[in-house]
Amino acid sequence: MDVKDFDDWSTEFNSEERKNRRKEAGLTAEDHKNLGNPCDVVVIGTASPKEAFFGFFNPEQAERMKSAGVVSKPTVTFLEN
Repeated sequence: MDVKDFDDWSTEFNSEERKNRRKEAGLTAEDHKNLGNPCDVVVIGTASPKEAFFGFFNPEQAERMKSAGVVSKPTVTFLEN
């Protein structure tokens, strides 16, 4: 997804409040910056079960993302090992 400013977004993403919200929902996540485009963010995480991820992304979460500086709709890809 694209963000206005990676450092500002990352500070919010990595705040204790945000980490606790993810933990309560059963999610873990790490943010990564595209070196060629620092406003392009990749988040790699786990959600078990997958439904935990869908439950986390509700209208309130969408608003939190927008207020943190997200400017594009995230692309979500599920992987299995």
